[in-house]
Amino acid sequence: MSTSLPRPSSPPTTTDLPHACPATVRRVPSGQLLPNGARELVIQHQGGEYHLRLTRNDKLILTK
Repeated sequence: MSTSLPRPSSPPTTTDLPHACPATVRRVPSGQLLPNGARELVIQHQGGEYHLRLTRNDKLILTK
């Protein structure tokens, strides 16, 4: 037996999410994170490493 939860009529906005305030969200152009043709950035967070990669199709992927 499977039960499903009702889906919201629209996706949440930043005002619906906890700890998100559009006036204080910092925006950084990807060129500042990946300058001079770089394709990868390593982010250290709570003892782990996350890799931000630029794909061949110019998409960003974040992996642990």
